[in-house]
Amino acid sequence: MYGTFWALVPALLAIILALITKEVYSSLFLGIVMGALFFSNFSFVGTFTHIINDGLISVLSDSYNVGILIFLILLGCMVSLMNKSGGSKAFGEWASKNIKSRTGAMLATMLLGVLIFIDDYFNCLTVGSVMRPVTDKNKISREKLAYLIDATAAPVCIIAPISSWAAAVSGFIEGENGLSLFISAIPYNFYALLTLAMIIMISVMNFDFGPMKKAEDEAKSGKLHKISTTNKEDIPIGKGTIVDLIIPIIILIILCVIGMIYSGGFFNEITYNINSPSLVFRNFIDAFANSDASVGLVIGSSFTLILTIAYYSFKRVLNFKECMNSLVDGFKNMSAAILILTLAWTLKAMTDSLGAKDFVTTILGNNIERFSILIPAIVFIIGAFISFSTGTSWGTFGILIPIVVSVFLGLDRTLMILSISACMAGAVFGDHCSPISDTTIMSSAGAECEHIKHVSTQLPYASLVAVISFICYIIAGVVKNPILPLLLGLLLLYFSLYCLNNQVNKKELLTKMNTVKKSKTTKKNKKESATVLKTVKKTKTVKKNKK
Repeated sequence: MYGTFWALVPALLAIILALITKEVYSSLFLGIVMGALFFSNFSFVGTFTHIINDGLISVLSDSYNVGILIFLILLGCMVSLMNKSGGSKAFGEWASKNIKSRTGAMLATMLLGVLIFIDDYFNCLTVGSVMRPVTDKNKISREKLAYLIDATAAPVCIIAPISSWAAAVSGFIEGENGLSLFISAIPYNFYALLTLAMIIMISVMNFDFGPMKKAEDEAKSGKLHKISTTNKEDIPIGKGTIVDLIIPIIILIILCVIGMIYSGGFFNEITYNINSPSLVFRNFIDAFANSDASVGLVIGSSFTLILTIAYYSFKRVLNFKECMNSLVDGFKNMSAAILILTLAWTLKAMTDSLGAKDFVTTILGNNIERFSILIPAIVFIIGAFISFSTGTSWGTFGILIPIVVSVFLGLDRTLMILSISACMAGAVFGDHCSPISDTTIMSSAGAECEHIKHVSTQLPYASLVAVISFICYIIAGVVKNPILPLLLGLLLLYFSLYCLNNQVNKKELLTKMNTVKKSKTTKKNKKESATVLKTVKKTKTVKKNKK
């Protein structure tokens, strides 16, 4: 089974089971068991050993994964602190007074998501914590909030030159300046750009379709599907202001950027003159391209947590004991997300051990040179499939980008940039939709939304943008310019939403007409029943009089 399509079957099984059963933990575990059975040739001892040693222990001993888990815990502690201080509540009250429409609440959520571009995990948890009170006040469903968070996490990071994603992509490009290619590929990242355009369109049009419409209609009637990951003790006990929320967030962004460039060696080189020592800094772009996201984010969030505790204690927003209790609560809040991430990483380890990467490399490497115009569109589809099946966009980058660079390096630079962008866009689409994707999991946690409901409601939205993006990549392969395909993509997106809106309105109109007809029929029946009743009463009275 090694290096064949069977290598992807465990991940596909987990995804299908999760969508059918609406239960993600057991679905992921069964996918892991199937991958281990394939690897061990259905040996009981071999299966158990592979799951424990090569799966759980392996992923939890990986320094990058551990760094991400620590970052999540620290971020959970930060969120808990901001909630207990009353800063989040103060912002929610201010936003509730100033944001008085559903459109305003959705656009404000998008704006905050765009501003927090440094990392998708940071984006998911921060935007969710800050905007939940605002969206709840304006009767926006948790499913819609989770979509807004997810759509401004990876899609924003993949077009931000200063982000952990830019650093990751740059590291997979050999023989060229990775960050320079990343920046050149931004205008061709149609999926990310059209996703942001779609948020604006559906917010302004105040329109939804598919399962999301049902969730939104229920929210408008006052029924919010809340899955609270917040402890009962994690309620505001301080009298913090909006400033007490904004300052820690600004500090976190600044220190995470500093942490990223520090991990990339920005402060490493020191030279000494005769008179006095002086620091010689590396180029900022090179340092960011060579950074380790997990290390940089942990450094930034650690110092931010310390400074936030000191700030709250000094201002007497919270006392020291209350701050320490918040750390425990923050850890508890992240437990569900950590468990799902651990299982998702273990499932990826199973597919890796079965040679999923070798299978895709063989298929793509043997056929990519046979096509020319359709190469970007094909790369987009393959990237989406790998990312959706494995739940990792960064793993998809590691598989596809080196292949694309090796094929086009020195031949057609424009087509290479276009294909790299198609790879990134496809990977983000798959990551956006997959129920086993870490970003999707974190978006559900940030919105406090049931995970499978988030996946099922956002799938039609992401799929619509993906289809239009695929068309854009076919056009871009012909014209080799981003402007025309992007303009056509925007027109197609608006036209599609316009047609869907008309269809939904017609359906609602027919439903109302049927309801009115039923109501008239019911009234008519009631009137006839009343006439019969009167006749019966008269008949009884006549008989009584005769008697």
